[in-house]
Amino acid sequence: MNLLEAQEGKEYIIRAIETDDEEMDAFLFSLGCYSGEPITVISRKRGGCVVSVKDARYNIDRLLAEAILI
Repeated sequence: MNLLEAQEGKEYIIRAIETDDEEMDAFLFSLGCYSGEPITVISRKRGGCVVSVKDARYNIDRLLAEAILI
């Protein structure tokens, strides 16, 4: 399942990043989003969600959230 299907406030482990776009993959990696890393959905917004990764919070759009498999 991807981040859009995650429950708010529950911690998940990132299983994979599924994208064909190398730029998007590099961007997510720079945020700390890679396999084995814990991630929590803090809240949902219209276009995506707010997530917590490595003690930092990020607002990511729907396209990025769909690429992160948990």
